[in-house]
Amino acid sequence: MNKAELLQRIIATLSLDLDVVQRAAQTAYEAATAEENIAENKYDTLGLEASYLATGQARRMEEIRQARAAYQQLVVRDYDPARGIQISNLVTLEAENGSYQRLFLGPEGAGLKVGQGEQLITVITPRSPLGQSLMGKAEDDEISLTLGAKQQRFVVVEVS
Repeated sequence: MNKAELLQRIIATLSLDLDVVQRAAQTAYEAATAEENIAENKYDTLGLEASYLATGQARRMEEIRQARAAYQQLVVRDYDPARGIQISNLVTLEAENGSYQRLFLGPEGAGLKVGQGEQLITVITPRSPLGQSLMGKAEDDEISLTLGAKQQRFVVVEVS
């Protein structure tokens, strides 16, 4: 999968996620404003709980909308060894145990997974510990992360 195709798949996935969250937010809003959910006493909190849910769904909807807009405006650049790894680079890492991981360094949408099987690519951002460690690195560089009490090492195998 090339980066242009990957970018389109990320945008499509975010669009689907946005549609699902919009429907959930609308349902939560309707529950929060429904006449039958008006509190009858101080212990009747169904309407209040629904309003909290609607607020959370609205926030999530805005996060996804902003992530999608960031990807729609993203200029995909080829890897420049002089600059090292930057946003819009596709990176393959090898862990100490020999497993491989493909990552796309994006502006938003951390944790989003696109593709399947050998083609599975995980989106990370420069705000994550791994993303911070990758910024400016080059092929064959080693990255070391401490997550919890465990030290993990990776080698940058390929960057595009």
